[in-house]
Amino acid sequence: MSKGRRTTRASVAVAAAAVVALSACAAPEDVDGPGAGDEDADTTFLQLATGSTGGTYYPLGGEIAQLWTNNIDGIQVDTLATGASVQNMRALEGSTEDAEAGEIEQSELVMAVNGVAMQAQAGTGPFEEEPLANPDDILALGNIYPEVMQVVVNADSDIESIADLEGADVEIGPPGSGTEVAARQILEAYGIDPDEDINAFDSTFGDAATALGDGQVDAAFGILSVPAAGIVEVGASNEVRLLPIDGEEAEGLIEADPSYSPLTIDGGTYNGQDEDVVTLTQWATLYATSGLDEDLVYDLVSVMYQNSGDIAHDVGSQVQLDTAVDGLGSMELHPGAERFYEEEGVLD
Repeated sequence: MSKGRRTTRASVAVAAAAVVALSACAAPEDVDGPGAGDEDADTTFLQLATGSTGGTYYPLGGEIAQLWTNNIDGIQVDTLATGASVQNMRALEGSTEDAEAGEIEQSELVMAVNGVAMQAQAGTGPFEEEPLANPDDILALGNIYPEVMQVVVNADSDIESIADLEGADVEIGPPGSGTEVAARQILEAYGIDPDEDINAFDSTFGDAATALGDGQVDAAFGILSVPAAGIVEVGASNEVRLLPIDGEEAEGLIEADPSYSPLTIDGGTYNGQDEDVVTLTQWATLYATSGLDEDLVYDLVSVMYQNSGDIAHDVGSQVQLDTAVDGLGSMELHPGAERFYEEEGVLD
């Protein structure tokens, strides 16, 4: 970390927007007081696009932004609530609008699921009809935490594997969500047609968990952090189990989609889940473009991993250097991040 460095801002337009936003939130004496202009002149303003206020990205991103502001002299990082991964990838190129989150300004830093970033780069999925202008300019800085596929059933269920879901009532996630896309991939890998072989429901995971606990469905898919609050809540009144996603089916999925990585959820994580369970994970990852200064990026990633113990959020302990580059697939690292990982031996 190069403490004390002053780095010029990559986007003057976004800097101006950030200053306006900060001014709108500040008390009058903070805006007009002595020396305010001199302080701003020495400060690099960055914006981190996160997710909805009710999700994980927004509060976690706020803590990471505060880490950066506190530990790197000359920068201030502010967070922005957004529609999450798809909108965030578009925000790297300019202002963008989401049906639910509304319009947001261009951001220098964004959080996104690694699989969505790969779709943005390839011009597939939600980017097929409206691709990014410069998708190859998007670079990875590093993984933040695993977003784990968890397929939950009641502990007393006869369902022991994904293959046993044939003919069952299954929550596969809202249409177009990352959960639904992954659930379909996984079911098909096990020879199950999600449109023909199961009774599929498309609730949010909160509603899906409630339906599972009430016995209205047999299983629920969810891409969630570990432990997942929704599963913990169900487990408080009903013992639950997670179905494994492993073996040749998982290997085939990883080969077809390198955004996946295997992950083991420890036994005892949920009430009724006594044994370790192997599943698949994607990653909540930090992205920027090549326009962000190399030395600044070096400082950002070094501070995030070296000070992750200061993150109070439940998933803070999962911000780990040894998983920083898992599942990046075709995405290239930013030179500043790559230099840090080479020094730390992560790329050996």
